[in-house]
Amino acid sequence: MTDVTEGFTAPDFELAGADGPVRLSDFKGKAVVVYFYPKDDTTGCTKEAQEFSGLAADFAKAGATVIGVSKDSVKSHAKFTAKYDLAVPLGSDPEGAVIERYGSWVEKSMYGRNYMGIERSTFLIDQDGKLARIWRKVKVAGHAAEVLKAAQSL
Repeated sequence: MTDVTEGFTAPDFELAGADGPVRLSDFKGKAVVVYFYPKDDTTGCTKEAQEFSGLAADFAKAGATVIGVSKDSVKSHAKFTAKYDLAVPLGSDPEGAVIERYGSWVEKSMYGRNYMGIERSTFLIDQDGKLARIWRKVKVAGHAAEVLKAAQSL
């Protein structure tokens, strides 16, 4: 596992997306926001995707690209994007390799039952490919705006 700590180089990845491959290396010299979320078309994940999409133009003005990642299939991502008119590309990581590389595959607990799942987390990668900010255990409300402020300060 790569050391996923602020100041370190972000792990590179290539994932399938509805509009073709989503590669971190395609954004060299630009800031990138990578957010990991549990599941397409669920309440929290939909709200998060809508908030990032609603601010996509502001992220672009700040020189940043936003990429969402979950284990859902490309087909699921395409339906999710179309249903909510999302403006951010979504990467499909069905095996969870990238999710694990970023330390976002964690033990969770619900109703006293422990299981492995995706921790809602966001990574701001600067123009040099370094991890500038990391948010773990993200609460959706207002999160995209907070990430935008951090991206604008790069």
